[in-house]
Amino acid sequence: MNDHFALLGLGWIGIYAPVALGAIGAAIGCTIAGQAAIGAMMEVNSGYGRFVGLSALPSSMSIYGIVVMFILNRPVLPVNAGALFGLGVLSGLTFLLAAIYQGLCCASAISGSKSKPEIFGLALAPAAIVEGFAVFAFVFALVAAGGIPSQ
Repeated sequence: MNDHFALLGLGWIGIYAPVALGAIGAAIGCTIAGQAAIGAMMEVNSGYGRFVGLSALPSSMSIYGIVVMFILNRPVLPVNAGALFGLGVLSGLTFLLAAIYQGLCCASAISGSKSKPEIFGLALAPAAIVEGFAVFAFVFALVAAGGIPSQ
């Protein structure tokens, strides 16, 4: 009987893990990039909006997590609890790590473009590549969730 409840608990963790882990990663990534933006604004006299906008880029991982949570949201049963746990936790971990590394890429882009503004667009490429990997995980989660039984 306790194994049954533990299995169902893992299923519920899997449903909410994408949004929780994505939000944690987004908070960390935005903090890293935001600190770089504030430091850059102390040294330059223009371009503040670019720095602030770039520092918010990791927040997209929260949106991906919310969408995956809604896709996974269904009755948790012994037949689907393991799949919900695996898909939810692994996609959430992907969003968490992608947000942190994207924040680091954004911080580097801000740092580089404060002294050489003409490289701002090109400096965004690493952060965009990290976003692409998160989109791969997002799409995979959406497709794989279709195969998880609801009843």
